Amino acid sequence: MDHCLSFHKSFPLKSFPSSIPKSKPHPFSSSDFSIRSRFRSRTKPNSLLVLASAGASHCEFGSLNTPLDPRSSAGKHLSRVLQNYRQLFHVSVEDELKRLAHDRDAALNRMVLASDSDEALLHRRIAQLKEHECQVAVQDVMYMLIFYRFSEIRVNLVPKLSRCVYNGRLEIWPCKDWELESIYELEVLEMIKEHITTVIGLRADSSVTDNWAMTNIRQAHLGRVYVASILYGYFLKSALLRHHLEQKLAIPNTHRNGTQKTLLQFPEMCLYGFRNLLSGRLSDMLSVPQPQVLNSNQETEPEKLKRFLTGFDSEALQRCAKLKSKEALNLIENHSCALLGNDEAGFFESDEVFVTSFASLKRLVLEAVAFGSFLWDAEEYVDTIYKLKEN
Repeated sequence: MDHCLSFHKSFPLKSFPSSIPKSKPHPFSSSDFSIRSRFRSRTKPNSLLVLASAGASHCEFGSLNTPLDPRSSAGKHLSRVLQNYRQLFHVSVEDELKRLAHDRDAALNRMVLASDSDEALLHRRIAQLKEHECQVAVQDVMYMLIFYRFSEIRVNLVPKLSRCVYNGRLEIWPCKDWELESIYELEVLEMIKEHITTVIGLRADSSVTDNWAMTNIRQAHLGRVYVASILYGYFLKSALLRHHLEQKLAIPNTHRNGTQKTLLQFPEMCLYGFRNLLSGRLSDMLSVPQPQVLNSNQETEPEKLKRFLTGFDSEALQRCAKLKSKEALNLIENHSCALLGNDEAGFFESDEVFVTSFASLKRLVLEAVAFGSFLWDAEEYVDTIYKLKEN
C-alpha cells in the first residue's frame, strides 16, 4: 500500500516554444518533470495490471496498453517507434506532422488552381477527403504524444473497461497515485484533491480502509465523471499558465465581479460554459449549473491560484476552459468512448452498474485530469507545425 501514499514536489508547467531546435530538450521530454531523475529510463514502462477477478487473465495488458487503437498509418508508425525506437520518437513526430501539413496544403493548392477548370469538383472532393484523413492522423499523433507523457512517469493508460470487468466488478491495480499527483504544483494538486472529493466522495485524508471500500457506480455516470475530469485538467493547465504569465508581467486581474467572487468548485468550475463547446454524445452528458456567488467577506482566505481563479468572470472562465481545436474535442470523445463504451452500446446509454473500490475510481479520475493537462500540451505543440482546425 505504500506506493499509494503521495509525496509531492512542485514543478513549473511550461508552454511550448514556437520552434523547437533539435539540440534542445523536446517539450514532451522528462525535463518538464521535477521527478525526472527518478523515472528516467529507456526501458518500457511496466504493464498496467487490471484485476477483475482471479480468473480474468485477459485483463493483463502489455505493449502500448491504449484503449484507443491508432486508425492512421501515422499513428501506427509512431506506435511502433515508441515501442521499439523510443529515442527517435520526437523526431518521428515532427516528421509526420510536417508530412501531414504538406499533404493537406498540397491538396488545397490543387483545388485552388483547378477552381476554374472542369475538374474543380473533383479536386474539391479530393481536398476534403485529404483534410479528413490528415485530421484523423493528427489526432493519432496527439494521442501518442499524450501516451508518451504518461510513459515518462511510468503510468500506462487504463485499458478498455469492457475487457476488465468480471461479474460486474472492476478493480484497477496498481493505483499509481504518487506518479499521477507528482506532476503538479502543490496548489494545483490541492484543487485536484477537492475535485476528487466532490466527484467520488473520497476525502484527501481518507484511511487505507476507506480507499479500498467498495461502492456502486453506473457506467453512464462514470463516463460523465471521466470526461468532466479531462476537461477540468485541460482548464487547470490553461488557467495556471495564464496565472504565471500575469504574475511575470505584473498584470492585475481585471475580471473580478465587483465585490462578489465566483466560487469555482466542481461541478461549477468543471462544467460551466461547456454546453456550447461539445457536440454529439458529449453534449448530452454535461449540464451547466449556475455558479455559486459569495460576498468577499464571507470567503475564507484561499491559495494564490485559487484566489486568481475566483476572480474570473464567465467570459474569462470560458476562454480558459474552451477546447481550442476540433481535433482535441474529437480525441476526448474517441478516447472516452473506447475506454468506457462497449461493442453493443456507448457508455452514455448504458445502465450497467459496476462494483468497484474508491481507490479504483480515484485512479480513473487522476488519469483523466492528467490526460486533460497533457492534451493541452499536445495541442499547443502540434499547432506549431500543423495548423489545427479551430473549435
